[in-house]
Amino acid sequence: MIGVLLIIPLLIVRYLLPLFFDKSVMNRAAFAPPAQGREKIAFAFYFLSTLAIPIYMFFIRVNTESKLFYIGVPVSAIGLLLYALSFINFGKPSEQGINTNGLYKVSRNPIYVAFFVYLLGCALMMQSLVFFALLIVYQVSVHCVILSEERWCIEQFGNEYIQYMKSVRRYL
Repeated sequence: MIGVLLIIPLLIVRYLLPLFFDKSVMNRAAFAPPAQGREKIAFAFYFLSTLAIPIYMFFIRVNTESKLFYIGVPVSAIGLLLYALSFINFGKPSEQGINTNGLYKVSRNPIYVAFFVYLLGCALMMQSLVFFALLIVYQVSVHCVILSEERWCIEQFGNEYIQYMKSVRRYL
């Protein structure tokens, strides 16, 4: 099986699931805060790795005969489930605009966490060090993007977001 088939479930969740909500969900999901200083470098790595991961998946095969494949399948399934739940929760923010429901009670960034878990499962199924390296570059750059998003949220929501930050972890 070619690796690119593993991207299809992510595309379904990312682009079809939000259609069941109002149009603002797609706009909010696509929003990136203005980058400042070194954040611009992190955003560049983020966008390049986000592009490189599915492109690389066109050229790699999934090794279904490996023990790691059987570990990767449930890891990816859990990641995909969390990804879908995260988007469902994302589609229902509070009146102030901060998501604090569902998985957002456990993590301030469940979409990013779920995406990483899914891709980690894919890395296990594909057994590719190149893919794993791309995933690490993606995750490090995502951390910088998240810091930028948090700065923006503090500017937009003030003390309410600061209190949210104190009560809910960034990742897990």
